Amino acid sequence: MNTPPVKDADYSVPALARGLTVLGLFNANTRSLNMQEIAERLGLSTSALYRILFTLTDMGYLNKQHSQYALGPRVISDGFSYLASRDIVDVAMPHLNQLRDRTSLSCHLSVRENTQSLYVYRAFAAQRLSVNIPIGTRIACHCTAIGRMLLTGLAHAELAALYQHIRLDDYPPPAPRTKLELHDMIEADRTRGWVLHRSDYSTAIAMAIKDHRGQVTAAINLSGPDAVMDPEGAIEKFQALLHDCSAGISADLGYVDDR
Repeated sequence: MNTPPVKDADYSVPALARGLTVLGLFNANTRSLNMQEIAERLGLSTSALYRILFTLTDMGYLNKQHSQYALGPRVISDGFSYLASRDIVDVAMPHLNQLRDRTSLSCHLSVRENTQSLYVYRAFAAQRLSVNIPIGTRIACHCTAIGRMLLTGLAHAELAALYQHIRLDDYPPPAPRTKLELHDMIEADRTRGWVLHRSDYSTAIAMAIKDHRGQVTAAINLSGPDAVMDPEGAIEKFQALLHDCSAGISADLGYVDDR
């Protein structure tokens, strides 16, 4: 008995397609719609539409004001983060791929979103003990090497304002436990120009990326298992290669080091 070929349509998820179609109804000319208007445009009953709208609203992709729906903060935040990161990704990609090929270690690119670092690119080293953080991952800045380098772009007052209402004592060491520890740590990171962070049998080294204005716009890291990073001279070698990579990306963004 022959098995009929699987059609592309068999892989589609109707509920997901409808949800994305709902989001696509909103644009510069159509900023809000009520449930009846959405149902009419999609050719659905309001009862069939209710669960889709509830899910999108619950996840932050839609915002409901009285009976009107509009795009929610999740769409706006994620969308602008993606758009803002595209230029830096395009510039950094060949540099990070080359760094990965030279070191056989994974490299990541991250930008800051408030107190979190958002991973927007990875050059993945295909080896058994590789460190692999997926694109789109968000991690508290003060807990990682790459996040701490992102924070070095903030002045003392900006850092204080950013963490004014953030609790730090819920995070395990070596993350700072107080605002004073955080300020001292970031100041030392800024002076040093790089951060080394050890956790879970792996080590990461991170440095900042600067744009044409001389501002920290992103950060990159080089990370691998301790077995690779611990031998004598390894950290110094990887640090030098990471420095060359960050300098190359920054130069392509128009940064001129006047020192």
